[in-house]
Amino acid sequence: MKRLVVEAPAKVNLTLRVLSRRDDGFHELDTVFQAIDLWDSLDIQAAPDLVLTTDHPGLAVDESNLVRRAATCLRDEFRVREGARIHLVKRIPLEGGLGGGSSDAAATLLACARLWGLDADATRLEPLARQLGADVPFFLHGKTARGTGRGDCITALEAFGDYPLLLGLPSFGVPTSEVFKRASGWLTLPSNSVNFPALFGHNWRQRNDLALLGNDLERGVFTNWPKLGSFREGLLEAGAILALLSGSGSTVFGVFADEASRDVARERLSEGFEGWSLISSRTLDEGVRIRAG
Repeated sequence: MKRLVVEAPAKVNLTLRVLSRRDDGFHELDTVFQAIDLWDSLDIQAAPDLVLTTDHPGLAVDESNLVRRAATCLRDEFRVREGARIHLVKRIPLEGGLGGGSSDAAATLLACARLWGLDADATRLEPLARQLGADVPFFLHGKTARGTGRGDCITALEAFGDYPLLLGLPSFGVPTSEVFKRASGWLTLPSNSVNFPALFGHNWRQRNDLALLGNDLERGVFTNWPKLGSFREGLLEAGAILALLSGSGSTVFGVFADEASRDVARERLSEGFEGWSLISSRTLDEGVRIRAG
């Protein structure tokens, strides 16, 4: 196989609980990832060496790029002599809490394993994915899944269902390290506990179950970036049945019962949040797509 065309989906966090600080400096998480209909694409061709290009002018293509790191890790792990020429087309916004870089890395692992004829399925690739980032293992599987540990221990869940989404991305970013630093003072208080087994025993398709979902980081983020909280309230007032910060931000998303109500909300919110990117999407019961070029 000489060429593969790959699509890598974004994600939102349907719930995010931050439980404690680990000995390694990271936080213990319990989260639900959900793949969504917003995609980066990669064109991957056989080549003597590893070469990465992109259409995004602000994205580095050296070893700091997760795509290049993923291909290098895979080649080193399996002692592959071949290379690949990879062209990345970015559609998932950077630094929005949507996991675009992590998804691109997982897509690269899966696609290059196929390109190079390796005996390596998603489960076999998980240790490499964890080295690349906490969100990368989820994207090896996609769909709806629970993430524990740093968020990198993945358990498949029953499909969330097919829901229209509206994503709101402001013109400013929210530094992840600062969010966790500000949140550390109150995250592990006893009052912050929650019974997760009840959540995961529910049928996702029941609308009332959405009341169980939440994001522990919202308190600190909305205090320091109040416009994000205002957008969340705007989503709910416009008819969203659930509205949350995704990860540590800066994306805030709303879940809607149907496309018509989602589209009305988009029109309404576009007037009060000038300079924001409003993206219509929906939940997915799939992950990375790979086809022959």
